[in-house]
Amino acid sequence: MKEKETISDEKTGYRPYLAVWAALLALTGITVYVAGIDLGRYGIIVNILIASVKASLVVYIFMHLKHESRMLKAMLFFVLSTLTVTIVLTFMDVLYRY
Repeated sequence: MKEKETISDEKTGYRPYLAVWAALLALTGITVYVAGIDLGRYGIIVNILIASVKASLVVYIFMHLKHESRMLKAMLFFVLSTLTVTIVLTFMDVLYRY
């Protein structure tokens, strides 16, 4: 019976980590640029989307989510979906309160 390979058994090298690091730097630059633009009420949505992409990259690559089981990925998806619905409902309440 073959044992499950561990993360240390894989020889991925530094290339994916450097690519993600460069993407995180680029997204940080985009965040700073977007902060200087007046987007009105859509500014916070754009910044949350950029932050979500950055967090996804960190979780998937640096925290090795890509090597985890489907069950853990499904649980994380469920938790993030619940959090997203809560945040959207909160923003909708504030948007239509006045």
